[in-house]
Amino acid sequence: MPPRGEPWTVLDGEWTPMNWLVKEEPTHYGFDALVKDGKAAWSGVRNALAQKHLRGIQKGDRILYYHTGDEKAVVGIAKALSGPYPDPEDPTGKYVAVDVAPVARLPRPVTLAEIKADAAFADFALVRIARLSVMPVTDTQWARIEDLAGAPARR
Repeated sequence: MPPRGEPWTVLDGEWTPMNWLVKEEPTHYGFDALVKDGKAAWSGVRNALAQKHLRGIQKGDRILYYHTGDEKAVVGIAKALSGPYPDPEDPTGKYVAVDVAPVARLPRPVTLAEIKADAAFADFALVRIARLSVMPVTDTQWARIEDLAGAPARR
């Protein structure tokens, strides 16, 4: 049994936190701002599917940070500092937020064009559902992004 409910996965016979990707416009709150702040509440998400995924994030989960807009690239790695809690920006109490912290900037950005051109990402939500702001990332997709970025494998 996993230490908590979904979305843990099994890697090498061990229960392992899930991987996620979050998207943000760099002119609004880029990865450098997250690094400067040290942590942030990931709030303001209103899309129903993105909210479903946000509710699945738990403390310790790994997060790829994607810049939207002109950049369109995965630029960094973050981690979840908390599980979901009521979004402080939502007076209705309907939505959740999670706290995130930076881990590392990727050695080089991995562009959306590179991801779309790679058959390993055919089923990746980033390719299939372009407007989705929070999405799961498989271990294989995570490793491929790190490989494309020139990052050492981590676990």
